[in-house]
Amino acid sequence: MAVLEQNPLLEGLELARTPEPCALVIFGASGDLTRRKLFPAIYSLAYRQLLPARFAVVGVARTEWSDDEFRDDMESAVREFARDEFRQDVWDTLAPGVRYVSTEFDSPEGADRLSACLTELDEERGTRGNRVYYLAVPPDVFRLLVRQIGEQRAAEGWTRLIVEKPFGYDLTTARELNQGLHGHFAEDEIFRIDHYLGKETVQNVLALRFANGIFEPIWNRQFIDHVQITVGESLGVERRAGFYEQAGAIRDIFQNHLLQLLAVTAMEPPIDFTAESVRNEKVKVLRAMHTPGPKHIVRGQYGRGFVDGEDVPAYRDEEGVAPDSMTETYVAAKLFLDNWRWADTPFYVRTGKRLPRRETTVAIQFQRAPHPPFAEIAGEGLRPNVLIVHIQPNEGVSLEIGAKVPGHGMQIRTVHMDFLYGGAFRTGLPEAYERLILDAMLGDATLFTRSDEIEEQWAIVDPIVAAWRRDRPVFPNYASGSWGPKEANDLLERDGRAWRTH
Repeated sequence: MAVLEQNPLLEGLELARTPEPCALVIFGASGDLTRRKLFPAIYSLAYRQLLPARFAVVGVARTEWSDDEFRDDMESAVREFARDEFRQDVWDTLAPGVRYVSTEFDSPEGADRLSACLTELDEERGTRGNRVYYLAVPPDVFRLLVRQIGEQRAAEGWTRLIVEKPFGYDLTTARELNQGLHGHFAEDEIFRIDHYLGKETVQNVLALRFANGIFEPIWNRQFIDHVQITVGESLGVERRAGFYEQAGAIRDIFQNHLLQLLAVTAMEPPIDFTAESVRNEKVKVLRAMHTPGPKHIVRGQYGRGFVDGEDVPAYRDEEGVAPDSMTETYVAAKLFLDNWRWADTPFYVRTGKRLPRRETTVAIQFQRAPHPPFAEIAGEGLRPNVLIVHIQPNEGVSLEIGAKVPGHGMQIRTVHMDFLYGGAFRTGLPEAYERLILDAMLGDATLFTRSDEIEEQWAIVDPIVAAWRRDRPVFPNYASGSWGPKEANDLLERDGRAWRTH
């Protein structure tokens, strides 16, 4: 195994957090999410010795597998998708605690077999009746599984529930889901997962603001001109047409990832970094947000075009998509917050598929210098300062500043001061699911979405969707490989601004 050079920036920063003994039960264990994300994350936690010594994993799905077949498939998934090298000694510590239960989710007999399996693991592995249930299944079976789990709690130990998105289809269904969950679980036992919140660079937005005295005093309407948040994908709908036709970009990305990024960026300083304090401040941001009017929101659908030099089809030509589909693959909006810090400061947000590149960034553009003495000399070379948080794929932070070009005369050019995670810490960033699974086992809900957050997000989205039902725009209205429809550019140009494209 290669030995990395020791990085002095990591000294004193190792904080081992080991959960209590427990069993992790994954419903939907034969799906892509388990193979690509969940089991590789579990392996990486084992690789770093962050799992409890007394630990077990139980996969539950309809696929007919034995324990050995499930272990073999998960080993293959770890070899293919884990960020760490495969080490047999690590796998050998994990594999003996891996079990599988094949069942239909509505089968009482299957529920009994799962309960018996967990009781056996309590005796063999010492998991003490502590359970984390991960619902990696479609939302239409949430209630059924929640009732089964609630009725078959172990006599001892704690129970926690991780719920994957989408959490509801609108405000009404989200409230119904919350009521169903609260019928069997307390709010502090429910972990609604948004994997964006598990990304190191999203958490770094909080660190930038609250750990550095130079940023928080200027993080307000007096110094910031506007904020741009982009969640762009170069991929199309891929194999998700069945889901995407129902959800569209507004439910798939805008309602959760984009609004969460905005809330983290705009929130007030919490009194501490406990789960309730952080989530209280995010809810205040969502409650202060305007629902954008028709002139302040744009939707689009990609047509044929070129991405990375490859000819790609229009959305309506994708497999499983209706030929006259009105599903949006792009959303851009101009949002405002009714509070003291951000009054009259626009937040421009956008998300889309088949854009020129994969990119998630938060760009905070500061006000222009009021009277630079060399403005005429600098000309177009002097631009406002911008702080950019690169969330993916090149994780880091960049600050754009004006600097003199070496040589005779006063020539100004914008340059970048860059911090890159890989360069500074010389280590790979953990996958979001590693942090989130570990936090759920620890009972730390800071990076999970609370019930009132979910409902506030849907309260913003529902009026937008309702307004869209009244008209039928001309789709497709942007070419694959472009940055979206012309109307999205107009949204900023009317204010004398422009989207960042670099």
